[in-house]
Amino acid sequence: MPAELLASRHDQTLVLTLSNPGAKNALHPDMYAAGIEALETAERDHEVRAIVLTGAGAVFCAGGNLHRLLENRAKERTVQADSIDRLHGWVAAIRDCSKPVIAAVEGPAAGAGFSLVLACDLIVAAQSAKFVMAYSKVGLTPDGGGSWFLSQALPRQLATEILLEGQPVSAARLQQAGVVNRVSADGEALTAALAWSEQLAAISPHATMNIKALLRDAPSNTLQAHFEAEKQSFVDSLHHRDGLEGITAFLEKRKAVYK
Repeated sequence: MPAELLASRHDQTLVLTLSNPGAKNALHPDMYAAGIEALETAERDHEVRAIVLTGAGAVFCAGGNLHRLLENRAKERTVQADSIDRLHGWVAAIRDCSKPVIAAVEGPAAGAGFSLVLACDLIVAAQSAKFVMAYSKVGLTPDGGGSWFLSQALPRQLATEILLEGQPVSAARLQQAGVVNRVSADGEALTAALAWSEQLAAISPHATMNIKALLRDAPSNTLQAHFEAEKQSFVDSLHHRDGLEGITAFLEKRKAVYK
């Protein structure tokens, strides 16, 4: 069966499932294009309020396919470079998506699969989930933004350990480090992520979009520049219809309904 990205709807949540039977959901360039297209479609669909990324079965993703990498090694360097560009395009699309993206992780999330998890806004992981960047064990270096995400999220020493040693890291350890948000029972990561996504769906889509943009841009902003970004975002939100609905609902002691 082919490697593919399956898309389905669960109420107001778009569920994207990495599927590559027999290869532990290893990634393929076809998935990258499908992922970008799915996110672009979700952006245009006002009924979609959140996105969950998961893997088929008891595995999230084994990362890249080493057999395909060996085949690419016999080709021009541009072949592998183009493949990585496509992966990076998908990762960027996840980061730039205006709607919250939750990773639901069962089993291993390895290599670029781990990078995809780190690109998501929120992470739910099963108790036995394992996260690994084993590039160094086969003489390679990270892709998918893995080294950037880890350097942003963790102390340099811990990020260095994960990337150089290439040993699996538990969900519990990453939760303690502040990377994983919630740990679920095994087999329940997707259920927990969907329940969370429905809670997030009740939040103002406009506020969600602006908050995500502020968080995305903060690392590259000076404090003064970020003050200005926060000011513009606040004023924009106040004068948006969601701002009126949110404030009115709070004062009227009722649940806000955002369209």
